[in-house]
Amino acid sequence: MYFPMTGALPEWKRVAAAYDLVGYSPRGVGRSAPLSCTDPGTFFEGPAKAPVHPSAAYKRERVARARAYARGCAERTGGSLRHYHSLNNARDLDVLRAALGENRLTYLGSSYGTYFGALYATMFPSHVRRMVFDSAVNPDPEQIWYRNNLAQSAAFEDRWADFRAWTAEHDDVYGLGGTAEEVRRSYERASARLAEEPAGGRVGPAQLQAAFLKAGYYDDHWPQRAHALSAYLRGDSGPLVEQAQEYPEAAAEAENARAVYLAVECNDAPWPAEWAVWDRDNTRLARRAPFETWGNVWTNLPCAYWQGPRQRPLDVRAGRGELPPTLILAAERDAATPYDGALELHRRLAGSVLVTERDAGSHGLAGGPNACVNRHLEAYLLEGRVPGRGASCAPHPEPEPQPAGGRAGKDRPGV
Repeated sequence: MYFPMTGALPEWKRVAAAYDLVGYSPRGVGRSAPLSCTDPGTFFEGPAKAPVHPSAAYKRERVARARAYARGCAERTGGSLRHYHSLNNARDLDVLRAALGENRLTYLGSSYGTYFGALYATMFPSHVRRMVFDSAVNPDPEQIWYRNNLAQSAAFEDRWADFRAWTAEHDDVYGLGGTAEEVRRSYERASARLAEEPAGGRVGPAQLQAAFLKAGYYDDHWPQRAHALSAYLRGDSGPLVEQAQEYPEAAAEAENARAVYLAVECNDAPWPAEWAVWDRDNTRLARRAPFETWGNVWTNLPCAYWQGPRQRPLDVRAGRGELPPTLILAAERDAATPYDGALELHRRLAGSVLVTERDAGSHGLAGGPNACVNRHLEAYLLEGRVPGRGASCAPHPEPEPQPAGGRAGKDRPGV
């Protein structure tokens, strides 16, 4: 619902002058009969552990919680739960197109929005005017969604390394270590300390990890996070608490977001039903990608115990001439939707053009800090022009370090 507000930003003013920007709450989200699978009052459990090599006992605890969450979704939602999936999201989008009196749709989708946008293009190709796929999900039916999550965990490890390398380059500002490995040890020292005594009674290792996960999405978080970690290790927990604490007043919205995320992904495709498969695959992955692997497992594990029929993922595809030219935007080091997904979508949609931001990892490029990307976006949306094959842009500048006492930008929501 907030998307049209982007029209007030300088980067979007030309597009907003040419288009009516329309946002909506997808089924189950916000004003659209919000789903909930548990009491929001219990959603934030306070300071929590986040072991990168969890014990057998901890795994049993998380399996039990995942089973309970899946059961809660079925009990609280009833027979309607089966109708929340990406194919229906694409159909809903066509209902909105018709309700607006438009013969053809001009659509910009980011992250998950690229997936049901691609489904829409496959299901309703004659209804497409222009489509932008920004930070594309890999639409290969074999990747939806279990294998996409494995790929995501591996990519977050690379992006976590990028953040640590940047922090090490600015050791004169942060004092967290002059190498990426030394910065890792500083982070692990903070996590161990938080396990013994949560910061402000609110921030434990899980909250620390969640805060630093955002740095994998957007590098404009890097100065904030490095400053907070540095200050905490020097005895000032204030910046870390401010950035990492959970707010009880946001619990209902957060629980709704998780419930809809799981309802859609769990319904979209078959998932491994045996915990042994998850344990095997992610134990192996965590040896080389420990930062996000197990956190990703705990987020998605209710899908192993989901109650209800599963969809078979649609084979996203458009042959030559079936669609107008479409535009794909992707950063080479995007962690949330790894770059291979953009390549796969490009292969599947004939006539699509891929614009790559080289050596960068922001998730969501449209209207961001890269002027080259934005020029391609505007040329496409305003004039219908697409660049030649193999279009690319140099990376946007890395953020400047934020010294202690400075003010970094506020967090922006994840996509």
